[in-house]
Amino acid sequence: MNTTVSTVHRVAITGVGNISALGYEWEQVKAHLLSGKSAVRYMPEWEKYQGMNTRLAAPVDDFVLPKSYSKKRTRSMGTVAQMAVRATELALEDAGLLGDDVIRSSDTGVAYGSATGSSDAALEFFHLLENHSTDKLNSTTYLRMMAHTAAVNISVYYGTQGRMYTTSSACTSGSQGIGFAYEAIRNGQQKIMIAGGAEELCPTQAGVFDTIFAASTKNDKPESTPSPFDVQRDGLVLGEGACTLILESYDHARARGANILAEVIGFATNTDGSHIVRPNKKTMSRVISDCIINANIDAEAIGYVCAHGTATEHGDIAETHATFDVLGSKPISSLKSYTGHTLGVCGAFEAWTSINMMNENWFAPTLNLTSIDERCAPLDYIRDDIRELTTDIVMSNNFAFGGVNTSLLFKRVI
Repeated sequence: MNTTVSTVHRVAITGVGNISALGYEWEQVKAHLLSGKSAVRYMPEWEKYQGMNTRLAAPVDDFVLPKSYSKKRTRSMGTVAQMAVRATELALEDAGLLGDDVIRSSDTGVAYGSATGSSDAALEFFHLLENHSTDKLNSTTYLRMMAHTAAVNISVYYGTQGRMYTTSSACTSGSQGIGFAYEAIRNGQQKIMIAGGAEELCPTQAGVFDTIFAASTKNDKPESTPSPFDVQRDGLVLGEGACTLILESYDHARARGANILAEVIGFATNTDGSHIVRPNKKTMSRVISDCIINANIDAEAIGYVCAHGTATEHGDIAETHATFDVLGSKPISSLKSYTGHTLGVCGAFEAWTSINMMNENWFAPTLNLTSIDERCAPLDYIRDDIRELTTDIVMSNNFAFGGVNTSLLFKRVI
């Protein structure tokens, strides 16, 4: 009888590229977290949308591609793909792999997502339906609009020839990107994976949440919202950006002398299978438990939880109880109180930020958390001030429309 013994490979994070409303470099993002200042602002350009109550968002106001990006090579990219490709360039540079032959080979794959493609491109198609004319369409319209535009543009721009996972799963796009990349390397299918998520801000997204009364309307006090877990919260605020992580076989990273930011040690994903928008505490608990099992650790080893924490009523309550049921009263905070809900980006950005905080032994509080909703579970909510805390393992959780749940675990490299 033939038996095959599969090798489980450790997975390292060796580079990160970030584009966010809090800044690009870690020191910029860190300054916002330490000062307790969010990027949420009033959006006067949204005043023209009649019937939409929210006027709040956290945009990336300074994003411009460097001149090295030619028009020929970017014509298939809308803003979301441009941010994804640029964040990937920064990540590859950070990892010491920009221009390396291994990226342009079957050893490197892509696991990347966004909730949607570019709205400007979608308008070109809608013009056809509304005006019965193709005069707005061109050969790149679909390429800019398609949900997997970020992933394929990354692959084409950098010449990857390995696996591709297009994780367009709304709020779990970035975390599924990291998770599927982790699995591909762990199982020996790839040496390197480009993982993460991107999103461009669009008023249609705000309109969706506004229609279901899930968007904040504190338009005259943008600094006071969103307020995850707070009894006075009134909904989420949207943001945008891109965050790319370079995941790599631990042995491959060590052999080339790479700097390792952290190790990915666990991942799980599942679906509620019950409701399109209302979260299911039971399956949320299960994804957290499955992630711990996948990592082969005890729950007690987890020192901090980065919450999905959108500041929606049902979401906050279900998430906190799911977390408490599995982990007990762990230190927890929501980074969306600083960036707004960046949809496809949040899983990657929150993972990277949690890792950096872990490596520096402090964790940011949830902003605007004044009075904890008694319906939320009795977790150790970090609020008011920075929490000095030393731990070697952090968890990052995300939950999306459609009942898609993810949980990730990261370990300090000692």
